[in-house]
Amino acid sequence: MRPWMHTPTRRLHSLALNLSRPSTISQQQQLSASSSRSTSTMSNADKIKLAILDDYASIAPAHFSSITSHVEIHSFPETLNARITSEHDALIKRLEPFTIISSMRERTQFPRSVLSSLPNLKLLLTTGMKNAAIDISACTELGITVVGTGPKPNAVKGYDATNEMTWALILGLTKDLVGGDAVVKGSPNGWQSSLVSGLSGKTLGLLGLGRLGTQAAATGMLGFGMDVLAWSSSLTQDKADEAAKSRGLPAGSFKVAGSKTELFEKADVLSVHYVLSDRSRAIVGSEELGAMKPSAILVNTSRGPLVDESSLVQVLEAGKIRGAGLDVFDTEPLPGDSPWRRDGYWGSNGRSKLLLSPHMGYVEEETMHAWYEQQVAAVKAWLKGEGIKGVIC
Repeated sequence: MRPWMHTPTRRLHSLALNLSRPSTISQQQQLSASSSRSTSTMSNADKIKLAILDDYASIAPAHFSSITSHVEIHSFPETLNARITSEHDALIKRLEPFTIISSMRERTQFPRSVLSSLPNLKLLLTTGMKNAAIDISACTELGITVVGTGPKPNAVKGYDATNEMTWALILGLTKDLVGGDAVVKGSPNGWQSSLVSGLSGKTLGLLGLGRLGTQAAATGMLGFGMDVLAWSSSLTQDKADEAAKSRGLPAGSFKVAGSKTELFEKADVLSVHYVLSDRSRAIVGSEELGAMKPSAILVNTSRGPLVDESSLVQVLEAGKIRGAGLDVFDTEPLPGDSPWRRDGYWGSNGRSKLLLSPHMGYVEEETMHAWYEQQVAAVKAWLKGEGIKGVIC
């Protein structure tokens, strides 16, 4: 981490001193939150530049407005994909002028090739304390301070929004909520035109039994009377028993499959909760999907690349499983020509049902507003040369 006060840029150093020790009435008025009018005479040329990226809901500017007297703010809601050459170059051009960047986790990517081309970048804000889209080692080498955020104020330990999305997709598929809604709204006589599936007594298969997998397991068992079967490359029955005990359940509540194939063969609902790495990429492929029951559904709220997209497309087009619910994708935002975007295509003519969500698993209003408030607090502390909460590197 390169302390901001040690930056060689004289103008930034001077501004930090002024912000941390207001020496005139005018400066104190600028910093006062109760001031009824702006007394700043700082021109845009003198201000530090801050870029807000990927603010799809346009909520960030209101939070950052408290620092506009000293920071020039620009918002770029359209995500550029650094994996596409033309967009990679456009991303660099877009961000070159900025000293501070506010990013949202795993939307815009920051590989070394981008970071090394941003000589003005000193502070990179992200959300959460992990962001696989940022090359942290490159930031460390380049002296770029990376700062994350904590949970929302009303967060309850052990209960995550991702688990809620997991079950929203499971219930949406098994109870055909979208289809039923369309039937009722589409015709004055529209009514029960299909059958739905139950959950009690069925097997919930979990690919991964970490924090989120354990939450899904407890919800399935306690909320819907499902049997829980889990697998990961390092999962043992002892570890599964510990996971059950962490949710107040007796040992043996969560069973461990003898193999990944067995997990897919026995699951009525297969939910993915695995950590994405080079080893786990495409851990769900044609072999695993081919082992699933025709009546089973697949849900992925973890990471898109864990499931081989082309294999899943083929299985769903052939109608080999009941359906799939996806909140995460290989490329986000989802490209316009994605096979998933074909309206009226899925769930017809023998094809499997498909329920999609635009990665809304974590996009709760309380969380998003809290994250931006924490980012603003980090910028204020950084400008004053004070200690910053949530420093990653």
